[in-house]
Amino acid sequence: MNTALKKARILLPAGNVENERWAVIACDQFTAQPDYWEKAEAIVGDAPSALRLTLPEIFLPEREVRTPAIHAAMRDYLDRGALEEAVDGFLLVERVTPSGVRPGLMVALDLDCYDYAEGSASLIRATEGTVPSRVPPRAAIRAGAPLELPHVMMLIDDPARSVIEPLYARREALRPLYDFELMLGGGHLRGWAVEDEDADAVFAAVDALAQRCGGLLYAVGDGNHSLAAAKQCWMRLRETLSEAEREDHPARYALVELVNLNCPAMIFEPIHRVLFHVDPADVTARLRACMTESGATEGGSDLIAFDRDGALSFRMEQHPLPVLQPFLDGYLAEHPEAEIDYIHGDEALRALVADRPDAMGFMPRAFDKSELFGAIRRWGALPRKTFSMGEATEKRYYMEARRIL
Repeated sequence: MNTALKKARILLPAGNVENERWAVIACDQFTAQPDYWEKAEAIVGDAPSALRLTLPEIFLPEREVRTPAIHAAMRDYLDRGALEEAVDGFLLVERVTPSGVRPGLMVALDLDCYDYAEGSASLIRATEGTVPSRVPPRAAIRAGAPLELPHVMMLIDDPARSVIEPLYARREALRPLYDFELMLGGGHLRGWAVEDEDADAVFAAVDALAQRCGGLLYAVGDGNHSLAAAKQCWMRLRETLSEAEREDHPARYALVELVNLNCPAMIFEPIHRVLFHVDPADVTARLRACMTESGATEGGSDLIAFDRDGALSFRMEQHPLPVLQPFLDGYLAEHPEAEIDYIHGDEALRALVADRPDAMGFMPRAFDKSELFGAIRRWGALPRKTFSMGEATEKRYYMEARRIL
C-alpha cells in the first residue's frame, strides 16, 4: 500500500553550533509583534542560525532583498560545515511546553500524494483553505534553495497510538541527537535517531494505519502554505525531469513532523482576527446584521467581537468561522484601506486592540479536534486559520534540515 512515507537524510547543526541560537520559531508566528523578532535577533547575533535561512512573515515586504540572502546563507552554512548529516531514517522529537509533552516523528512525505485543491481526495490533505497569494513568497525561497527547513506539523489520527508512541516509550534505547532549551519561552526540545529495524517498524505501523484511515492518512495541521509552496515548486521541476529522475528526486518529498491528533498535549486553540484602519461602530453594525441573518443570537461565547470601548458576543449552533470569515473578506473587499491580521492568544489580541482606536478584534471559540478528520472527509478543507495547535510559543521551531537540490 502506498503511504507516501520515505526515510530522510536529516541534517542538524554541527557540534560547534549552539542549538539554543540555531533553533527559531516558525515564520508565521508573531506577525504583528516586531519586538519578538528583535529579541530573537539579539539572541542570535552573528552565530549560525535558522533565523538566517527562513523569512518571518513580518518581513514579507522585504522579501526581494531577504530571499537572495537566505539562499546565500544556506550555501555558506553548507560550505563551512555548519550543518551535517545526522540520521538516515526518521527522527523522534520530544517537545515539552505548558500544554504537556508532545512526541513527534520527522519523516519525508511524497508531494505527489498531496493536493490542497478544494474537493481533494488525496492521501495528504489540507485542513484549511489555502490562500493563493500566500504561496508565491514561500515558493520563491524554496525554488532557489539547496535546503528545506520545515515547520510543517502533519497530523495522523491514531487513537491506538501505534506509530509514534511505541518509539517514544523506548526512546532511551535510541541514539540521542539533541537536548536543549528553546529561546524565548519555546520550552524544551530533545531528539533521537530512528534507523534500521526501528525505521522498519514505522513503515509497518503507518501501513496498518493507512488500511483503516478511510483514504485520509495525513492532514496538515501547521504550515499548509509552506507545504503548498513545496508542491508548487515540485510540480514545476518535475516537468523538466525524466520518469527515472522523478522517481527519487529529493524535491519530490517534504520533511515534516508527524504528530498524533490524539496526543493530550495537542491542544487546539482558536486563531483570532483583528481589523485595522476601520470604524469599529460601522463594523459592529454590519457584523450584528450578518450574524443575526445567519441565525446567531447575541449573548453567547461562540464569537466575541470588541474594540477598545466595548464588546458584543454571539451564540451559534455551528462554529462561527464559516460565517465570520466571509464577512471579514467582504468587508476588506469593500474597504481597501482596511487590513487584517491573525493573532494567537487572547492577551495578545486584547493588547493590540487596546492600543488602537481604529482596530476591532474577533475571538471565535476553539475548534474541537476530535471532529477534524471527519469534517475534512465530509466537507473538505475548513476556512483558513480555523484553529491553531497550541499557543504561539508552542509552534515548531526550525531545527532539522534536508537537502532538496
